[in-house]
Amino acid sequence: MRFQDDVAIVTGAGRGIGEAIAAALAAEGASVVVADIDGASARRVAGEIVASGGQAIAIRSDVAEPAQVNALIGDTLAQFGRLDVLVNNAGIGSNKPVLETTLEEWELQLRVNLTGTFLCGQAAAKAMLKNNGGRIVNIASISGQRGGQGRGAYGASKAGVILLTKVMAVELAPLGVRVNAVSPGPVDTDQSRGTHTPSTRQAYYDRIPVKRYGEREEIAAAVLFLAARESSFVNGHVLNVDGGFNAAGLVFDASADGEATNTAGNGAVAHAAAERNGNGRLLKTAASAK
Repeated sequence: MRFQDDVAIVTGAGRGIGEAIAAALAAEGASVVVADIDGASARRVAGEIVASGGQAIAIRSDVAEPAQVNALIGDTLAQFGRLDVLVNNAGIGSNKPVLETTLEEWELQLRVNLTGTFLCGQAAAKAMLKNNGGRIVNIASISGQRGGQGRGAYGASKAGVILLTKVMAVELAPLGVRVNAVSPGPVDTDQSRGTHTPSTRQAYYDRIPVKRYGEREEIAAAVLFLAARESSFVNGHVLNVDGGFNAAGLVFDASADGEATNTAGNGAVAHAAAERNGNGRLLKTAASAK
């Protein structure tokens, strides 16, 4: 087992991607601290891990509150005596245009997603240094790398997580703590099923080369690779798990092209290839130049 005798904290582990990460770590031998602001959900996930033969405890924690973060680390050390892995998964998001986003909404997403990652990462790293090092994996997002409609606050917070990951990696690696990030694309979770509209889903299907959403277990697999000792020379890396979404440029179905029709770049049908440019503007011809 890759994480035998390791102790791991997973924040936001009461559902979704965090739940899958916690279960995967436990299945690989880790003692898992299931941390979530929803204490009941954390207890449910921890209970399911224990029922499956794993080792886990639940701790209610708000990652945006420094006192609660310190208590999370302290309770983990009190229970297990060490900390080897932290997965900063807790986060919130919204789809709202910049012009409609309130200051309160902006600050809440930055506080949970970015400040929460900083607080947990800082506190965990201090604990890891007492045990000859550890591994931190931050959950970022493709929204932190590309401009997406309605993702101003969320995207800005995740872009901050990406840069914070790199700075932490540079500063902490000489001390024995590796820091990396996973950037998921759209993932099939209860949350995305409830918030992604049909038009949102179609837009993703049109732009993702593999033509589907990711699964929670696929994100967990990437996290486990970065948290495992087998990735010991990987540091400061942002691993996109997005079906090729971030890599994709122009994607189209060539079979839909007609053989005889010449279409200008704005969608208008051109009368002849030499008469219009790629933007549909008329070109000067020998006849029109007279």
